[in-house]
Order: sequence, then C-alpha cells, then structure tokens
Amino acid sequence: MANGGDGAPPPGGTVEAWAWSYLHTTRLEEKLTPPPRPRDWEPAPIARRVTAPGRPRELSTEARPNAGGASTSSTSGALRDPMRRASMLHTFLHHELQAAELMAWALLAFPEAPLAFRRGLLGILDDELRHMRMYGEHMAKLGLAYGDRAINDWFWERVPQATSAAHFVASMGMGFEGGNLDHAARFADRFRAAGDHVGGDLQAKVAGEEVPHVAFATHWFRRMTSEATDARTEATPGEIDFDVWRAHLPQPLSPMIMRGRPMNTEARLRAGFPEAFLAQLAKW
Repeated sequence: MANGGDGAPPPGGTVEAWAWSYLHTTRLEEKLTPPPRPRDWEPAPIARRVTAPGRPRELSTEARPNAGGASTSSTSGALRDPMRRASMLHTFLHHELQAAELMAWALLAFPEAPLAFRRGLLGILDDELRHMRMYGEHMAKLGLAYGDRAINDWFWERVPQATSAAHFVASMGMGFEGGNLDHAARFADRFRAAGDHVGGDLQAKVAGEEVPHVAFATHWFRRMTSEATDARTEATPGEIDFDVWRAHLPQPLSPMIMRGRPMNTEARLRAGFPEAFLAQLAKW
C-alpha cells in the first residue's frame, strides 16, 4: 500500500481527517475534547505515519518554575501531600493523552487493518479522552492544572516504531496498557492509604475500564499472528505465545517494563492473557 507520509492529509469530512486533525492540533481544548467525528471513512486510504503530535503551548517538556517542588515519590506517605498526588495525576493524564493520540496514529498508519479493528481503536480513544477529563477534574480539586508540570512523551518515542498492527497492539495494548492494569490497581491502594478515597476510586475505575482495552489487544494479536505462530511453535492453536509477543516489541523494550509488582493477575486473565504467558512474564 502506498505511504502518504506525514505530509498528505486525508480528504475532509472523513474519520481519517478527524484523526489527522486530532494528532496535529496545538489547541489544548481540542486535545481534551475534540469535535464530533464524521461517520464516513476514506474509501481508499493510504498509510500515513505521523511522526510527532501537535503540542499545545500549555504543555512543555521543561520544568515549570511556578509549579512547586513536588517530589516524584509515590509511596503512600509521600502521597499524603495533595500536590504530590496531583503531580501523579498529571503524569497519568499525559499517559492517557498519548494513548488517545496513538490510537489515532494507528488508525492512520495501518489502513489495511480490518475496519472492525480501526473502529475499535476509536472506541478506546473515546475512553482515554474520558479518563483524561476525570484525571483533570480531580487534579484541579487538588490545586493543579494540566501543564503545571513538565510532560514526557515517552510512549511516542517508542510505540510508532511498530511496523504492523500486530506490532502496535503488542507494544501499546498488551504491553503498556497491560502494565497499567498492574500500576493503576497499586496506585488505587496508595491513594486510599494516603486518605484520598476519591483518587483511589478513580484509579480503580480506570483499571477496570482498561481491561477491555487489553482484551481488544490480545484478541487482535491472537488473530493477526495465530496462523504463523501455530506453524512455528508448539503453542495451542489460537493461543498467545510469549516469545512471539516478545519478538513483536520494538527494541530496546523489554517485557520487564510492561508489568508492575504485584501483577494484577485477575484483571490480566480477564483481558485474555493465558496463565502460561503470565507465568513467563512474572519471571522475566
């Protein structure tokens, strides 16, 4: 399929044009609440690999001198400081923004993927937008606005190395969102231990809503790789093979950074990870 590159916008009035606009906008309000999507898809889309997202002027990779000196410590004791909790929420919110952007990125990068897959990306994108607003509302109550802390586009520096839709769901869905099942559950406990039950419940809600996102990734990874996997390994037909997943991760990403301690095994099983896979991930 021809590659239009970052400089060939899709035709107006299409879902692809909406995704293109969302990626490139530098208006913060549009990052948080984009305009309604069109219903029509581009009839013959080309692959467009956007190299970097637009960044609103409110968001900076530089430390803000007026943002306070909140510690990066995330222990329950440190999180008794409202500004430290707010700083953690700022980080989580920016993770959600990158996730939303990367769903739009994949929609444009892999037009050959089934329409059901691309529609699913939009459903996940909508959830990430809602999570962003939830984090933003609680963060504001703690006295911090989005942009009061420096940002880090860590996901953007790695996920777009994906060369296929299978590589994308391996790294973004099964990897980073899978890891978030562990991290969000842990932070739910830490926020509650720090006396912030609203923040803890928010983390638990996000963790629960991430399960279908990861299930989407495991489903499509299984579907996109099962034929080749079954032919080359002794895995049960249709099963997810750990080594095949690991081979789909861009270098230098390691499975070790895609799980938290403790692992949220119950949520991961509900998301479609086989027990044997999780045993290997835990030992990595």
